[in-house]
Order: sequence, then C-alpha cells, then structure tokens
Amino acid sequence: MNKDLLKRLTKFRDDRDWAQFHSGENLAKSICIEASELLEVFQWSDKEKSIDKIKEELADVLLYCALMADKYHLDIDEIMLDKLKKNEEKYPVEKVKGSSKKYNEY
Repeated sequence: MNKDLLKRLTKFRDDRDWAQFHSGENLAKSICIEASELLEVFQWSDKEKSIDKIKEELADVLLYCALMADKYHLDIDEIMLDKLKKNEEKYPVEKVKGSSKKYNEY
C-alpha cells in the first residue's frame, strides 16, 4: 500500500484518538458493516448504479482493511500477492476457465 496514504490514514485516526476503539474485532465488524453498505447499493434493482456511491462505500471498506492490516503489521501488497499465488494453485486455468465451480467441485 502506498506509504503516504497509510500515513495520512493513521494520522486521521490518531488525531481523533480513535485507535483505542480499533480492536481487531471492531475493525472486522466495521469491514463487514461497510461491505454491507456497498452491497446495499445493488439491492432491489438491476438498474444502473451510482458510481459515486459505489466509490464511497468501497473506499470505506478499503480504509478499514488498511487499518486492520496496519494494526497487525501486515503488508497489504504482500498478503494479497500471497493469497493470489495460493488461488492460482487452487484454481488452475486448465481446470476452471469459464467455470464458477469451487475447487472441491472439479
């Protein structure tokens, strides 16, 4: 993750003395709550969605994810690359291309 962005985010949190509320559990809850708000944008309609609302809610999810990664001293790029590598092994192109089956179904 961009170091300047993370520094600005943690400064925002620290200037408000909010780190005291950012337990792992509370951050996980906040990620889920914000993800639900993102999902709500798509609720009950197949019509065109507001890209501004999608950006706003997605940003909330990502900001809480960044705060959780920071809390546990995790490098976001590193953990995403590690997970991508595992997924590439679990879902080889030759077995899953064009299929939505889960790894234990093929």
